[in-house]
Amino acid sequence: MRVGVFFGGQSREREVSFAGGRTVYDNLNKSLFEPIPIFVDSKGNFILLDWQYIYKGTIRDFYPPINKVPASANGFQIYLESLGELTCEQQEEIISEVGRKVQPEEFRDLFDFAFLALHGPYGEDGNIQGLLEWYGLPYSGSGILPSAIGIDKSVQKQMFKDLGLNSPATTKLSKSDWLSQDHSALFHSLQKQLGFPFVVKAPHQGSSIGVAVINTEDQETFERQVNRAFFMEELDEAAWSQYSPQDKLQFIAGLVDIRSGIGLPVFYQVAGKGEKEIVYHPEELLRKLDAHFAQSAENIHLQAWDEEEFVLFEAFIKGREFSCIVVEDENGQPLPLPPTEVIKVQDLFDYRSKYLPGMSRKRTPIDLDLPSIRKIQKACCELYQKLHFDVYARIDGFITEEGEVFLNDPNTTSGMMPSSFFFHQAAEIGLNPSQFLTFIIRTSLAKRLQTGKRNQHLRNLLEGLDGEIASLQAHMAEKTKVAVIMGGYSSERHISVESGRNIYEKLASSEKYEPVPIFLTGSDKQHELYVIPVNILLKDNADDIRHKITEALETEKHPVLDETIAEAKNLTSKYAGVVDFQPRKLNYEQLAEEVGEAFIALHGRPGEDGAVQKHLDRLKIPYNGSGVESSQITIDKYKTNEILRSHGIKVAKHYLLEKEDWLTDQEKTVGYIEKEFPYPLIAKPADDGCSSAVKKIDDRATLEAFARSIFREEEELNQEDLRVLNLQPKEEFPQKKCFLIEEMITKTDAEHFLEITGGMLTQYGEGGVEYEVFEPSEALASKGILSLEEKFLAGEGQNITPARFAIGNAERNAEISKAVRGTLEKVARILQVEGYCRVDAFVKIYADRVETYVIEVNSLPGMTPATCIFHQCAIHGYKPYEFIDNILEYGKQRL
Repeated sequence: MRVGVFFGGQSREREVSFAGGRTVYDNLNKSLFEPIPIFVDSKGNFILLDWQYIYKGTIRDFYPPINKVPASANGFQIYLESLGELTCEQQEEIISEVGRKVQPEEFRDLFDFAFLALHGPYGEDGNIQGLLEWYGLPYSGSGILPSAIGIDKSVQKQMFKDLGLNSPATTKLSKSDWLSQDHSALFHSLQKQLGFPFVVKAPHQGSSIGVAVINTEDQETFERQVNRAFFMEELDEAAWSQYSPQDKLQFIAGLVDIRSGIGLPVFYQVAGKGEKEIVYHPEELLRKLDAHFAQSAENIHLQAWDEEEFVLFEAFIKGREFSCIVVEDENGQPLPLPPTEVIKVQDLFDYRSKYLPGMSRKRTPIDLDLPSIRKIQKACCELYQKLHFDVYARIDGFITEEGEVFLNDPNTTSGMMPSSFFFHQAAEIGLNPSQFLTFIIRTSLAKRLQTGKRNQHLRNLLEGLDGEIASLQAHMAEKTKVAVIMGGYSSERHISVESGRNIYEKLASSEKYEPVPIFLTGSDKQHELYVIPVNILLKDNADDIRHKITEALETEKHPVLDETIAEAKNLTSKYAGVVDFQPRKLNYEQLAEEVGEAFIALHGRPGEDGAVQKHLDRLKIPYNGSGVESSQITIDKYKTNEILRSHGIKVAKHYLLEKEDWLTDQEKTVGYIEKEFPYPLIAKPADDGCSSAVKKIDDRATLEAFARSIFREEEELNQEDLRVLNLQPKEEFPQKKCFLIEEMITKTDAEHFLEITGGMLTQYGEGGVEYEVFEPSEALASKGILSLEEKFLAGEGQNITPARFAIGNAERNAEISKAVRGTLEKVARILQVEGYCRVDAFVKIYADRVETYVIEVNSLPGMTPATCIFHQCAIHGYKPYEFIDNILEYGKQRL
């Protein structure tokens, strides 16, 4: 069955949709489905996307194409709407660079079923559902009516009231009233009406966009948050004049961010007078603000093109927050999955907390007694039925200490990131993402059959799919079992889990492999291995997984899990067969008896240090990546750089600072560093990756705070050091016995300077090991150093693949790329890297030469869904699964 995966879209949630669409595209069972990528751009064009662009980190990395975007002096990346008003012909020209524009009347020729991963307006409001109904195509999820209800929080609140459903006290405010009312009087009126704190919401957004908890008496904060919910901003000269040039860039970048800011284009107006102008590009906005405030102290009023006409204010529910997926069984009856509790760092479960690994925790089921959980499930089912939802819905809410359940914000399209509630809760009844997507498609077909439109065609599709599903289990024995080893005990353990899950999901949807998820924990002295069931695999992060393994081995399962598993037994057996819900400890010898191969998805120590490889070599289990000796070198950044320098490779000047030297004579050590390394300098662990604790050090105070933190004895960080280092909430900072000081590589006198990351793949040829070095990616760091978010959070990182070595000169660009890739290959050969790897470097380009400074070599690079290496291998014709398959095949050939 051909499945058109719709993703992207016009809403502010387009990056989450883009990442979710990629998850669906990859996880559809390739024995049953052929995924067809239908990217929807911000103008509403439907694009049959060339598959390689699916694996870009963000929409802005490929669309609009870099050659269609005017060069930005400040490196701003933009969406299509920032190119201004475009004619149909101009849009067609842009689209032709990434795929082909398709009209709705062509849909039926391209696919048989539409899987909707779109979010927000135009995606889950009934618009696309109505279009598909018009052209007679079945689609996933709810129909037109429930979708229209699900998107509109104001309508929902009224329906909750009319239907007798529990919901927090709510009031709404129009934009015209907000602009004309006395804000102080309104603030105090809301406090009196709703209590304190209270919540402000944009009524047509999801992913916590335009939502804020007002928990301060500061009226200025209140006004700013309400303006943001209306997607407005008031700028004054006093604040603008205090900003440094870098502060201005960061402010503009935040302001025009479609998730946390107001987005572009904006209506620009001198407050209270003058004509409104439309500003499309962040560079243009920066110039206008600079020019205005240089001459005038009058405020500037900005209003987003896509605005809200009113906002909602809600009472803040003091209770425990949960989310519950409700699905329909094959008899059309709602089946609530075990509700998940959101354990937050702050009052608001915001975008960063929702989508960045390790930033929040989910507990499934919520830690309550059985009657309380049943009460939540009953309320969710009642809401599902009363609002006429179809197939599935995600329903959020709170339960108070008194046991009162309040529901809010039902979603007819759930987020579909790998560890989202959607997959997280399905795993509790034993379905992996591939199996759950099959269930959603099958259930959606059955639901569309009830509409009385094209019934015979739909019945044929349904019967054909049922036959294919029934035959799947018979072919399981033919697949190769692959242990996917993930987790670990380093600061990179959460990213390792993301990589491992991605590998698991790619292999689970293939026709060749049966992945076996293995979680590694313990210590350097003793590795502990556990085969984990899918419900534990899809926990939020490595710490959650480790906790759940212990809990499952030592305590009885919550009765609601047993209940739900029993209720879903017919459903689970159809899509997954027999499911084991219990983790199982094993050693390397037992692992060798159960699997034919291993994929090491670990990062840092253990994994990239050769420790796991030693065990696998001993037992003759083929694995991915480099062997023991090469791994032992590349894990050590200091040793790696020393070896490379001795072979004539350019590396940063560096110094290994030992804890003993620091404690013996701190003043002498600081003096030596300041003499040899001018500020700013780089400090980082010598044996960690994933940007873990990599910091730009601007002064002595920051250097001392870094050293105190990394050499600390206790687990907790000193609060003052945390402030000085500007660490994010929950950001990991390892404890080490040494760390690396490096000079900061800068442009100096080069014509062009950029940071790149280059991947490669090895294969056996007639002359031995051959290296296929991919076109490198250009990494754009917003604050000098790539952050965890920029590497791994959907929609954050700015990576351009291939790198722009010579903008506007294709011949020169190819020449430089060849030189850089030659250096990267030389590095890999010197270090005897095998299988695949990623090399990070800085490139200085002069008129007569190219200098490539190697930063580090990753022998087991991150394999998260949006990582750069997938962008690069796509240019060379490898889909991610094909890339992984090549890596596994190389491991077998080496053995």
